[in-house]
Amino acid sequence: QVQLVQSGGGLVQPGGSLNLSCTATGSFFSIHAMGWYRQAPGKQRELVAPVTSGGSTNYADSVKGRFTISRDNAKNTVYLQMNSLKPEDTAVYYCDANVSLRQSSLSTFHYWGQGTQVTVSS
Repeated sequence: QVQLVQSGGGLVQPGGSLNLSCTATGSFFSIHAMGWYRQAPGKQRELVAPVTSGGSTNYADSVKGRFTISRDNAKNTVYLQMNSLKPEDTAVYYCDANVSLRQSSLSTFHYWGQGTQVTVSS
């Protein structure tokens, strides 16, 4: 059973910084793309930033220049460094990962983290 365990988040003032982390645990062969999503109250879940297994990244326009996604493949962990936070960044943040469970199979499975609240408020 694969689980994505998130940590970080909390309450921060506008202009502040937070770091989120997400670690894949359990039995699996490899992790492909990982990423971060967020969902604000009354809104759809949106993609914040993905990162490939090779480290290629992309960002939503709303977070470019402020957020940085990275991953440590040896630790099966993806990070999201959030700087210059704004009230509109307030949301529940979720990590996700596409995972191959066995070397002998091309099938991949998608998993979500448990979500963590980020609140930006003075």
